Amino acid sequence: MSKASTLAGRPKTRYRTRNWREYDRGLIARGDLTVWMSPDLAWHASEGTGRRGRPPVFTDAAIQTVLTLKVLYQLPLRAAQGMAGSLIRLAGLDWRVPHYSTLSRRQKDLTVAIPYRSRGGPLHLVVDSTGLKVLGEGEWKVRKHGADKRRVWRKVHLVIDADSHEIRAVEMTDHRHGDGEIVPGLLAQLPEAERIGVISGDGAYDTRGVYEASASRQAALVVPPRRNGKPWKGQTVGAEERNESLRAIRHLGRRLWKRWSGYHRRSLAETAMSRLKRLGERLAARDPARQVAEVQIRCAILNTFNRLGMPDTVAVA
Repeated sequence: MSKASTLAGRPKTRYRTRNWREYDRGLIARGDLTVWMSPDLAWHASEGTGRRGRPPVFTDAAIQTVLTLKVLYQLPLRAAQGMAGSLIRLAGLDWRVPHYSTLSRRQKDLTVAIPYRSRGGPLHLVVDSTGLKVLGEGEWKVRKHGADKRRVWRKVHLVIDADSHEIRAVEMTDHRHGDGEIVPGLLAQLPEAERIGVISGDGAYDTRGVYEASASRQAALVVPPRRNGKPWKGQTVGAEERNESLRAIRHLGRRLWKRWSGYHRRSLAETAMSRLKRLGERLAARDPARQVAEVQIRCAILNTFNRLGMPDTVAVA
């Protein structure tokens, strides 16, 4: 029997959501504008930063709030200023509205707060990367007439908590940087006191640097060795762990090893990438520093959505 016929005869797994009522309320709450702006928000800066020049009028939280509306509803800066002003008036607040030029200037060095829920147990992290377009035509024109030479992309690297589905770390680079070399910087964004149990990634993370970074956090690394990978020699960090995975794959087969090691949880990173791109596959900012803030704000939006409610699904026969 061929592989195709075997897969065709296998019944498709069905899933059932056990907390549909709570999840339904969470989906509705995602459209509530008071999630992003409330009277309790620290809006005006109370004191200076100690730097030379005029002290800021608005806090980072205020700038992030207006830029969140801009990213979420894909607005120009002027329209984001107008929306924020209308919400402030509807809420009966006497706050000033950041000018669009202030938003553009502050976005360049904005410290974005990405919310997450602390957990007591060791974390299971999954890491992956994707691309967001800066310049270039739409996908329909590319399919019809081919890609232009001016297509420019930025590479976004994410670390996802496999249990809470929250984004815990984010980096943005150009296409010349490999996935493995970014991992030490990603792990450095997590507090040292937070325990990491497992880190999962695809074959692009089968590098010595990733094993060293994982060992520095005392975490197990679940990464399939490359198909042409050879055992590592010497007493280098991670060599024994990687060689053991290589022997298990040769004995069990790659497919069975992935199921046995829990490697398939790595697909949660691809789900997070898909959700990130639903906020837009193109970056609106042109300056790299402003692009970083834009991506971080997207991550903050997704984590806020998760906090409002996530589905609890189980497989059914």
